[in-house]
Amino acid sequence: MVGRAMDLKLPLALVLVTGGAVGLMLPPMDGAADPPRVVGTAAAAAGRNTATSQTDAFAEDLVLPRAPDGHFYAEVEIDGQRVTMLVDTGASVVALTGADAEQLGLTWDPATLAPVAQGAGGPVEGVNVTIPEMALGDHVARQVPALIIPDGLSISLLGQSFLATLGQVQMREGEMVLGNVVD
Repeated sequence: MVGRAMDLKLPLALVLVTGGAVGLMLPPMDGAADPPRVVGTAAAAAGRNTATSQTDAFAEDLVLPRAPDGHFYAEVEIDGQRVTMLVDTGASVVALTGADAEQLGLTWDPATLAPVAQGAGGPVEGVNVTIPEMALGDHVARQVPALIIPDGLSISLLGQSFLATLGQVQMREGEMVLGNVVD
């Protein structure tokens, strides 16, 4: 049901991770295009395209250490399930792998796959969705625009459609600090 596997998983993941630096172009999510499709368990949450924050601030800043591979990873809770995501400040939206989407109960029809981004190897196919609720630590965002990219993405990406609901995303001595705005 997920579709065929691609041989270029690593290059596509690198293109998505580096975002606009190598030409990943995601369509605007401001309502100008077709609204995101809500599928699977997210069907009950149809509504606005813009993510909203349930909390104004973290109780404490959330500090993510740099992993040995040089990236930052976060354990995000979606529909009561934990998903490890690569924090990608260059990604316009949250992007779920096909495996993570299936684990969350999100389904799609391969016939509905359409180009959702442009990668170095050409068009990237996926499905627009809205995630009803995502939590990172004690920060909760609702109605988060996202993509399911069934083929070619090796890890889900925590992009700007969620990160923009945080007070800050800051680098500090090998750590990424997520949380409250510092005045």
